[in-house]
Amino acid sequence: MRRRPPFRSSARPRRRAAQAVLAVAALAFTTVPAAQAAPPPAAPGAHCARQAQLRVPGAEHQRSACLDELTTAGTVASGHTDPADWAGLTPKDLAVPSGAPGIQIDGYFPDTSATNTNHGWQHDAQFVIRLPDRWNGGLVVAGTPGNREQYANDRAIADWVLARGYAYAATDKGNTGLAFHRDGKAPGDAIAEWNDRVTQLTRAARAVVAQRYHRPPARTLATGMSNGGYLVRWQLENHPELYDGGVDWEGTLWRGDGPNLLDFLPKAMRAYPVYAAGGPGAEEARRELHAAGFPAGSEFLWPYHHKVYWDLTQRVYREELDPGFDGPTEAGTPYCLPGTPACDADYDYAARPAEVRQAVRKIALTGRIGKPLITLHGTLDALLPIGRDSDVYARMVREAGRGALHRYYRVEGGTHTDSLVDVFPDGGLRPLAPCHRTAFTALEGWLAGGHRPPASRTVARPVGQDAVTLANACPLDPPMAAGTPS
Repeated sequence: MRRRPPFRSSARPRRRAAQAVLAVAALAFTTVPAAQAAPPPAAPGAHCARQAQLRVPGAEHQRSACLDELTTAGTVASGHTDPADWAGLTPKDLAVPSGAPGIQIDGYFPDTSATNTNHGWQHDAQFVIRLPDRWNGGLVVAGTPGNREQYANDRAIADWVLARGYAYAATDKGNTGLAFHRDGKAPGDAIAEWNDRVTQLTRAARAVVAQRYHRPPARTLATGMSNGGYLVRWQLENHPELYDGGVDWEGTLWRGDGPNLLDFLPKAMRAYPVYAAGGPGAEEARRELHAAGFPAGSEFLWPYHHKVYWDLTQRVYREELDPGFDGPTEAGTPYCLPGTPACDADYDYAARPAEVRQAVRKIALTGRIGKPLITLHGTLDALLPIGRDSDVYARMVREAGRGALHRYYRVEGGTHTDSLVDVFPDGGLRPLAPCHRTAFTALEGWLAGGHRPPASRTVARPVGQDAVTLANACPLDPPMAAGTPS
């Protein structure tokens, strides 16, 4: 298997309007030198108390700012978030909470890669830590979905938890963008770094919380969507001592012997063009897509996912875990037809050499969680099909003897990206953001004792609700829909 090429830094086209926002942000930050005379500490409850004393353990660089608003109700205007990071992840009708003044710390840990260009730093392992003045005693830690940067969860997760009084920390996972696979020396290294960076940030953020509030967090919770959900699973399996629990929002499943996305995405790439062309082979191609895991009823989502997700996702993750498949070509040939040499549409994970499965095992999940975990996943997910992902992970947790620590909610009508609810208003979709919030609240009650969450179930899509209500409400214990797993 070929060695990775030297990492190449390339400034990706940056975000139009967000460029101006970030330029202003660079001026708005207060730089905290390593050796600065500390003023007398302010009272713990005062606005931005102890800002000058805060140091992120292990950080190579940090900047802090005292903000009147830590949610996106204020950070968009002040330049302390990047809307391009979270574009497309939430429904348009999701409410924007406010009323969380406090301290924001941005910075980075030592790293050798440079895909993240936020703040002009050209440096990976960037993080953001937010410390509200009115603290509830808890800390929420998140890794980003996809290959996005550290502000990607600001609308979907950070806004809500900050408004509830949690301190919040997020990492870019140590590499970003479509060329993330260039990081690391061996296959699997770039994804393995994601796990290490979440662990690193959790330890550092717990220390910063103790500096700011004179006591460590009473509760540390991990949460995230997609790749961020994978990180929650991995952390609770491998570092349960750092957390009290977690909420996994449609986490990516990696298993050495499958299923994983390198199993089912090539099947979709082969079958979809035949299905879309119509004719005598179309019905058989539909059955092949269903057999690959893409659920019946999700057909209206297939053209979008074929155009946007399936091909690209397969190629970049296959390059990370099996770079030898296409020889010196980097990340394959886009939209090649079956039969084209080294075409990802013909990729057969089961037939690849043993070292490929070994690379996947480097990042694989086991189901052996050590703290309470709530998983939610949409039944119409057309990127990570529920039957090849969270259904399997829930079974893994039970088989590992950890079922008492797990709740699993299959959300009827949910899909992988909440913005598709707005793109397909007549498709019977519902956003998962409010379901995540309900699950998070259920986890709080579970950890407090005496309020066990509802049993694992399929959460039926309400009939007749308007878009605003659907975007902001999702009870987990209505009557069960058909198909609830036992």
